[in-house]
Amino acid sequence: MRAPLTSKGATRLRDELEKLKTVDRPRVIEAIAEARAHGDLKENAEYHAAREMQGFIEGRIKELEYTLSHAQVIDIASLNAGSRIVFGATVELADVDTDDKVTYTIVGDLESDIKQRLISISSPVARALIGKHEGDTVTIEAPGGQREFEITGVSYIP
Repeated sequence: MRAPLTSKGATRLRDELEKLKTVDRPRVIEAIAEARAHGDLKENAEYHAAREMQGFIEGRIKELEYTLSHAQVIDIASLNAGSRIVFGATVELADVDTDDKVTYTIVGDLESDIKQRLISISSPVARALIGKHEGDTVTIEAPGGQREFEITGVSYIP
């Protein structure tokens, strides 16, 4: 099965790949050449650090190329799910007990980032939300026990 990826996430990964290929890779090649010019490579810390960075960059380039070639890019704007929660939905939740509000966007595993409130489709929160509608109440297993949330809003932001 191909991993789902939003259009926005695919663009972000393509931008990172482009930066790695056009900016970071040439910079590290230049650093290696400069370190080589200093002479003895056995005890040249700059050379070893540059080679290590080159390995990281090349690995990340391969990872991004593989990810982008094997991902299923889904255009959220073309989804017409209404108030039903599916992949790509931005969901507003209100804690039933504390009335705290939080907003999450359901994205693919490859682009999830909890700091930006992007949760993976395979996360327990997303699995509990998928298929529900605005106004429904869901129970989510949290590390501190079960918590109940009311779905106060569902939107699809392209």
